Amino acid sequence: MAKAIFQKNQRVWVESVGAWAVVDKIVPIWAKGFDEPVRVTYDVGLGRDFQAHELRGEQDSGDMLEEDGVRWRLLRARNKWQDPESCRHHPYPGSYPVVVTDANDWGGWRTPGAEYDRDPHKIEFQARLIASSPRLLNLGRRLIAYMEEAPGAAPELQQLANELTRIEDFLKDIPEAVEVGPTDRESDAA
Repeated sequence: MAKAIFQKNQRVWVESVGAWAVVDKIVPIWAKGFDEPVRVTYDVGLGRDFQAHELRGEQDSGDMLEEDGVRWRLLRARNKWQDPESCRHHPYPGSYPVVVTDANDWGGWRTPGAEYDRDPHKIEFQARLIASSPRLLNLGRRLIAYMEEAPGAAPELQQLANELTRIEDFLKDIPEAVEVGPTDRESDAA
């Protein structure tokens, strides 16, 4: 069955028109005998409904990254606590960013609604930064590899490569699980 790919108030690129638009309404197409919609179209205020393959979200322009076979992407979730009219000062009224780092759309990063409402532009920046981090890490690895091939080429680039190496070492330094012994209360009960 069909599943909505874009969310209400999400900014999308309309391929056939060559312009940015905002999803005004998600229009499910139902068929008799089915419990779920068979197709989903999107009203973006351009005179007709568009199908998902005709639209491209902002995250498609570079925020869809891959690290270890998993795409990190920036999605928009519907704000359940505020209607779009009460949060017109947000960059995307009625929604907030969610960075998905798992192939099953489970893991990732999101922020509490109150924190997003306090400074939405800061949270939008953080979401884009987190979604872009696999690409930034890849750039750093490429710079390190380049400097290993030409060790004395440019002292400034060598300093950058050394700093990137320290950052990558920090990223790889995951502490081992600590064995926790029984607490005093548990040993008293035994």
